[in-house]
Amino acid sequence: MASPAPRVDYLAAFRCPLGGPAAGKPHVLCRGAELFVSTGRELVYVYDQEGRLLTAAYRLPGQVWHLELSRPRRTLYVLCARKGIYGLALGQASRSVSQGDGADRDSEDSANGEPPCTVIPVDPEACILPNTTLCAFTVVDNMLVTLAQGPARWKVQLFECPRPGNDARPGGQVGEVELSTSSPLAGTLGEPAAPRSLPVLCCVSPPGSSALHSHVRGSGGFTLEQALFGLLFGVDASLLESPVIVCGLPDGQLCCVVLKTLVTSRLSPGDPKALVKILHHLEEPVVFIGALKTQSSAEDTHPDCLVALGHHGRILAIRASWAEVGNLVSDLRECRLPGPVLCAACGAGGRVYYSTPSELCVVDLAAGGAPWKPEQPDGGPGGLPSPLCPTSLGICSVVTLSVLSEMPEGGARLLALSAGGRLMICSLALTSDAPCPGRATVANSGQKIKELLCDIGTVSERVSSLKKAVDQRNKTLTCLNEAMNVLTSSQAPDPDVAGSATTYTIPVDQLGPGDRREVTLPLGPGEDGALDLPVTVSCALHYSLREVVGEALAPSESFKDSCLDEGLPAVLPEQDGICLPLSEHTVDLLQCLRFPGLAAPHTQAASLLGPACDPVDTFLGALLGPHGEPAGPASLWAKFLPPSVATIKVSAELLRAALGPSHSATSLCCATLQWLLAENTALEAVRTRPLSSIQGVAPDGTEVHLTIREVTVTQVCAAGPLQAVEIQVESSSLATLCKAHHAVIGRLQRMVVQQAAQSCSPPDIRVQYLRQIHANHEALLQEVQTLRDRLCTEDEASSCTTAERLLQVYRQLRSPSLLLV
Repeated sequence: MASPAPRVDYLAAFRCPLGGPAAGKPHVLCRGAELFVSTGRELVYVYDQEGRLLTAAYRLPGQVWHLELSRPRRTLYVLCARKGIYGLALGQASRSVSQGDGADRDSEDSANGEPPCTVIPVDPEACILPNTTLCAFTVVDNMLVTLAQGPARWKVQLFECPRPGNDARPGGQVGEVELSTSSPLAGTLGEPAAPRSLPVLCCVSPPGSSALHSHVRGSGGFTLEQALFGLLFGVDASLLESPVIVCGLPDGQLCCVVLKTLVTSRLSPGDPKALVKILHHLEEPVVFIGALKTQSSAEDTHPDCLVALGHHGRILAIRASWAEVGNLVSDLRECRLPGPVLCAACGAGGRVYYSTPSELCVVDLAAGGAPWKPEQPDGGPGGLPSPLCPTSLGICSVVTLSVLSEMPEGGARLLALSAGGRLMICSLALTSDAPCPGRATVANSGQKIKELLCDIGTVSERVSSLKKAVDQRNKTLTCLNEAMNVLTSSQAPDPDVAGSATTYTIPVDQLGPGDRREVTLPLGPGEDGALDLPVTVSCALHYSLREVVGEALAPSESFKDSCLDEGLPAVLPEQDGICLPLSEHTVDLLQCLRFPGLAAPHTQAASLLGPACDPVDTFLGALLGPHGEPAGPASLWAKFLPPSVATIKVSAELLRAALGPSHSATSLCCATLQWLLAENTALEAVRTRPLSSIQGVAPDGTEVHLTIREVTVTQVCAAGPLQAVEIQVESSSLATLCKAHHAVIGRLQRMVVQQAAQSCSPPDIRVQYLRQIHANHEALLQEVQTLRDRLCTEDEASSCTTAERLLQVYRQLRSPSLLLV
């Protein structure tokens, strides 16, 4: 499809918000010779095409997100961000604008060279539907359909459309239904977060319906042929001849609600399973929904194809086609266009006009370019022309688009607003003389494409494997570095400094004296899918002032003060309350270790027949493959890498003083092992046996070996050798070793602090020996920094040698010659 250079007629220039109109919500509507333009600011301009001048501008209380025109009511409906919907009676500005100050002059736009126009400030009383959560709306006959953003779901609501003016009252709600969503929408403390892209809402009517007679160009409404309408929306919509509301959500869902079934839900909220139908999922924000005609037919003049575009260029076309058995089925076809897509519009001849930041393009979906055949040569149903070849029109940075009229020779007149705020009319003369490049060689290039896809798949697998190995190495080095910092620091670092927090809000009912409330919370996996330990769980009790004293401040039936009603939200905001911290608990690797070898066979059988199982055991069991082997990449490290070892030496006298007389019946090594596993669920099984060495399984499936032995340490104390206990941690996974080592050190640090508070006098230490150890550690730390800097500049071959040396240095740091006394 060839296209000569379009003729562009610039009409006016407007002020744009910071970042251009794309940063706001631009919109253009046409009613005869009048154009209504919004650039995303708080102004809505009225432009006269015949006189080529601005006649007025309405100043709204907030940023304008959407415009709708109702011809029978001669009303302009405007959605303001976080405010609601305002109704402006056209030709009766005095009824919907402020009467105090009157109108002023738009000096800002006059400075840009435009003729000055009257700026009409819109009074807050012109708000016909105040709602801070509204994100989209459309007008269908005498009904107002809105889409609001809830804490967790989108909500479609139906209202009786009020008339604007001084006597305007919010219309009564007729029905509502919630839409399912695949991504969380809640912000802080239950408040909905602002959407990154606004949803798309449009009305689709069956042939013969009068719902769209009042719509104008630029509004989101159209009529579909009867066959496609019935296939998409079901028999009920066809029998009721009901308009259908189609919603395109920012998460990519394309769903619909039959309007007349929503009306019947006046007495009770609608069931989403019965009222909402999900048509498709684009997996990217929906920016446009429209309809066009792909086949010429004299019997039916309605569009026969539903089109949806995603922000990143994915286009979906749905139409009715004949199946092999002879019945009509809906044919859904997808393909990818160059993106990102800013706006789009459907024209005659099966053409879709869409704009990217670099160019305005047109793509032909009509049968003239490449037919929608009833059957393809391979026996499948017909589909989109293959390939889709967009044609550039030589215009860039169009942020909103509307088709004004069609030309008999196949062209069109487009009304567009550029990123610079320039309103223009583009006259296009489109022909289909030049075929799409590559269309004649599609059959020949099919085999080449298959070969390229196979090569891409092979390379992708290799890249994925290498990426996993690199990520595992980087994670291991990070864990080693963190554990090394713990060794050289007097206090353990906060485990949540660089991490993310997940907040769970659980409502607590009235509890009597001695009552308890138990809550089970999941320990979510990290970015790599594995459990990231340690995890700190903080509990707090929050009292809401609104719930406690809100009823006391509410007016009684005999006395209703309007001032108190209006002042209550300001006095008691939703977020105000009293927060009482209750407790804080840290879950580390030693608490999550499981010991399959300690459980007797009859114990295991009894646990299977029990009423419930430990949720931690269920979670850890899911991470293990059959026969208890790790199912993740850790199994490869366990098979091909030698186990890593970390040791810590503690004074025997210090341990005896910390353990106390409760462990005097067992050996010091057994008592130390029981002390380390005191918070593990397998403690009772450990106590029944005199164990000084034990082998457990971590949550990721790797094995951890703990060994406690008594040793004699020389050269530390001037008085002679000291009796000590050596705690050895061994694992084939470096990451698991770091977590276990971190858990052991944390317990020992708390023990040393407690014993120091009891004024226990340490033995006489040889200072020269400690200085020598400190100097050796400083040299190793300097070498670590040098090796880490070298890894950033070396190639892959040299980096392997450097990484091996770095691991050796880390192993030396993890087994120091220091003694805790």
